Amino acid sequence: MISTADFKRGLTIELEGEVFQIAEFQHVKPGKGGAFVRTKLRNMRTGNVFDRTFRAGERMEAAHVERRPMQYLYRSGSDYVLMDLDTYDQITLSDGQIGDRARYLKEGLEVAVAMHGDRLIGVELPDSVELRIAHTDPGLRGNTASGGSKPATLETGAMVEVPLFLNPGDLIRVDTRSDQYLERISA
Repeated sequence: MISTADFKRGLTIELEGEVFQIAEFQHVKPGKGGAFVRTKLRNMRTGNVFDRTFRAGERMEAAHVERRPMQYLYRSGSDYVLMDLDTYDQITLSDGQIGDRARYLKEGLEVAVAMHGDRLIGVELPDSVELRIAHTDPGLRGNTASGGSKPATLETGAMVEVPLFLNPGDLIRVDTRSDQYLERISA
């Protein structure tokens, strides 16, 4: 059992039969009334984030989550095939198990598969990935880095907003948590 005093980013807890990861938290002590902790929790199975408030000192069960390093190999229909980097065993995950994070999966990408007991609860991507721009409107002469943005489709099908000076074929780094362009990678 853990209390709200033990909260930290990345901690996993069990609530109502589900496993959640603490994305953000803030201890609040109002002038009137009892203290409380405001949190943003991410459901490890679905990836949804929601706000929840706990009373200070409230206790809950800690979730023991094992993360196994795996490599994404390929897609077969609506299934995704991953390989355990320690045992070289291959597992197949469905669209529902991967969720919307599939838009950043590129062959050879190393991910962490989170297991709670013997139940798979999610696939965790690296914080950023490097992908090529498959399609975007061409850059115009005179566009600068601070000029504005335009939509771009990446090689995996993901859509992100990129600066105007980028062109199809450019390699960029994208933050997988916020779906934002970070930088262009020189080839």
